[in-house]
Amino acid sequence: MKPLNIMVLFDTAGTPPENQDFTEELKTEEWATEANVINALKNLGHTVSIVGAYDDINVIIHGIRKYKPDLVFNLMEHFNGRSEYDRNIPALLELMGVRYTGANPTTFMMCGNKSLAKQLLVHHHVRTPHFFLARYKKAFSRPKHLQFPLLVKPVRTDASYGISQASFVENDEEMQTRIQFVHDTFNQGALVEEYATGRELYVSILGQKKLLVMPVRELCFEEVPEGEPKIATYRAKWDEDYRKKWGIKNRFANPIAAEAMDKIIKTCKRAYQVLQIQSYARIDLRLTPENEVIILEVNPNPFLADGEDFAESAKKSGMSYEDLIQKIANIGMNMEV
Repeated sequence: MKPLNIMVLFDTAGTPPENQDFTEELKTEEWATEANVINALKNLGHTVSIVGAYDDINVIIHGIRKYKPDLVFNLMEHFNGRSEYDRNIPALLELMGVRYTGANPTTFMMCGNKSLAKQLLVHHHVRTPHFFLARYKKAFSRPKHLQFPLLVKPVRTDASYGISQASFVENDEEMQTRIQFVHDTFNQGALVEEYATGRELYVSILGQKKLLVMPVRELCFEEVPEGEPKIATYRAKWDEDYRKKWGIKNRFANPIAAEAMDKIIKTCKRAYQVLQIQSYARIDLRLTPENEVIILEVNPNPFLADGEDFAESAKKSGMSYEDLIQKIANIGMNMEV
């Protein structure tokens, strides 16, 4: 593909500087995804502009009118600090007739509400833990068919925000306490689902019609005592001291039986299609001791930092980091606007 004029769009923690100079921020670990993507696009020969936005859509509109990009590489995860507004960014880009990378508004809407995503998966015969939604500030009761232990988590957060060891509950009193905590702390409903035992696997998928399922990653809990719950909490994902203490590591999955692997691929492709993903996603699942595949969560536009699970899976499948970024850009250029 010929060199493109690409605008990299990302969210900022507060009002961005008027000159849109993020030179210092892009040197930090927290900005690894943005820096890696920008550098990859430049290395590929594309003309790259950058726009950071917080709570003002005019910043985005001005950037598009100023740079007139062929493609917006969309890295926005929040708008005005709220993750549920991520769906509005591609909607704005579509209104302006601009091609972009990643998920469309419909996919963001479905996946951003864990309860809705699970209802759709169940309707299409994709297995996910039995669950119910304790709506925000509404009366609730546990359905009789729902068996302890359970996990209680916010229905609309990402990156395991709001998930801790206290999310694992073993009786109604603990469940009610945790639901109240979610309501009071996050001002949203609580998803209550059965705890699925087994291996925590992460499956990265790339593509529109022809889907590439890349080598599977696994979240391993090497120092967690046998019989203790193994949960991908916020600290288990992002707190390096906590990860070191409990031997928590992300690595390529230990060998998986061929029959189970076929089931994983088939199930993940089905989930990807049900939720109308058309670019790239990471699917989190549990592989039970009986080799049953249980989908936990579907994540469109997962972290793209070099060294994170998605990029590592791409490398294992034979792609360089630049290859991966180019393929994502190619998919964006093929979308209809």
